[in-house]
Amino acid sequence: MLENTAPGTAVIGNALATIDYSNAADGYIMVNYAGSNGKVRLLLDGPDGVQYRYYLHGGWEVFPLSGGAGSYNAGVYEGLGGTQYSLAFSGGFAAAPKDDFSAYLRPNQFVNYTQSSAAVAKSAELAAGAKTDLEVVDRVYNYVIGNVNYDYGEAASVKSGYLPDVDEVLSTCKGICFDYAALMACMLRVQRIPTRLDVGWSGDVYHAWISVYVTDVGWINGIIQFDGSGWKRMDPTFAHNGNQEQWIMDYIANGGNYNTLYTY
Repeated sequence: MLENTAPGTAVIGNALATIDYSNAADGYIMVNYAGSNGKVRLLLDGPDGVQYRYYLHGGWEVFPLSGGAGSYNAGVYEGLGGTQYSLAFSGGFAAAPKDDFSAYLRPNQFVNYTQSSAAVAKSAELAAGAKTDLEVVDRVYNYVIGNVNYDYGEAASVKSGYLPDVDEVLSTCKGICFDYAALMACMLRVQRIPTRLDVGWSGDVYHAWISVYVTDVGWINGIIQFDGSGWKRMDPTFAHNGNQEQWIMDYIANGGNYNTLYTY
């Protein structure tokens, strides 16, 4: 698997926050908050005009440069109570990712795993003997929708700043849409299959799903071929909970039902 590093060859920051963009060519930055505030936000503005908002937890964390090539600004803010924040550091840098998919081959804050993760081992087990990337995707997809159950309790109580834990999802066999998508993204990325975790609206539901990059095809935005005759969206949550009945598969296949806001 590909791992992330913060070599310090291209850095901005101060005593509270360090932004290491040494690996911007690979589509990611690493941020280290070294202060003591318990509520810290990273606001990352990119050339696509989309602002990504993250919580920081202290120590090095990884964030994709989802906006592609161009100028970025990273602002780290410390909580003052309620919805008030004060600026700890803000600075800009330029990024020129070498391609459109490198950022989606690595772990990041939302798709978080290491070489010792159980999900990485399960991915290797599922991919063993597969002859094509599509076969790997098919195996991972069917494993996830066949084994992970939707956690309605978690869905009802989830709070802002929630981060998926892929190994917990694997061991408990339950999760919300964010968990389904993060687990699939992890399992495919470690097999060198670029996979985006997409977040946005499906109808009036705030939702998460995935898109994959296939060599000689390019990005397949939210869809992948499984049955040999048609394309279906990679939505493991809806596919599982609809028991893959025709009505839910028709819904998933209709790209008009999905509006992507963020990619991780």
